[in-house]
Amino acid sequence: MSALALVVDAGGTRTVAALARGDEFLARRQGNAGSVRGGRAMQAAAAIAATCRQVMADAAAQRVDVLVVGAAGAGRDPERGDLAAALRAERLADRVVVTTDAEIARLAAFGDGPGILLIAGTGSVALGRDAAGAEARVGGWGWQAGDEGSGYAIGRAALQAVTRAEDGRAPPTSLRAALLEAARAADFDALVRWAGQAGPTEVAGLAARVAAQARAGDAAAAALVAEAAAALAGLVTHAATRLASAAPLPVAMTGGLLGPDSPVREAVRARLAGDGRLAVQEGEVDPLRGALRLA
Repeated sequence: MSALALVVDAGGTRTVAALARGDEFLARRQGNAGSVRGGRAMQAAAAIAATCRQVMADAAAQRVDVLVVGAAGAGRDPERGDLAAALRAERLADRVVVTTDAEIARLAAFGDGPGILLIAGTGSVALGRDAAGAEARVGGWGWQAGDEGSGYAIGRAALQAVTRAEDGRAPPTSLRAALLEAARAADFDALVRWAGQAGPTEVAGLAARVAAQARAGDAAAAALVAEAAAALAGLVTHAATRLASAAPLPVAMTGGLLGPDSPVREAVRARLAGDGRLAVQEGEVDPLRGALRLA
């Protein structure tokens, strides 16, 4: 009988876990964010373990053979080691493998082959590899130092857009009402107080409201979508420049900001369409399929 594997995509907004036997998923669950950024190994492990235990209960599994976790913020040895140790202490599996959420997504998109993967959710990063195995990573520096075009970047820019409108420095925008509703703020002062206390995940959550208002025709929201798309496309094109592949590189996109109906995804595709170095792929990327390759 094939081994039981728990595979996890632990991002800055949510954790998705699945139990698999061979290539077949037996159960899947979504839980709280499992990012390890900011020295949060214990908190991340607790969130990941809680989601995993729900999946195991759904499939009536007591213990599994291997746990593979791709976590945001686990790209460096100290964070990766701390998370692995905390997960071993949870005693979910006989073996624990920890890598980044970006790596499992890249494996899902291209396996060991060439390509550039653009990931945009709470944060943003582009990961590229050419046919010779050379690699390029662009972005992924976190919400304070980078993450251009990310959900956090859009959310923060939306807050700035409504404050400019409140001052009269910009025309009125439907983003004002949308952000008040998202923050459950009774008035603009309450929104400002919320913004002062909100973390990256909460601010990134505003990106969905921006996308909705852009679809509805709000000029300020549409400008924010265009700005984010330009930044994200720039991550991809810079990765292509660094790799200098002789053949066009396939490009895949994943992350909460780049879903199938996302105006950001559409705008990124449009920006990349004329670049002969790239071949943008259709279809969704399931990072858990990449995690299974490491089980």
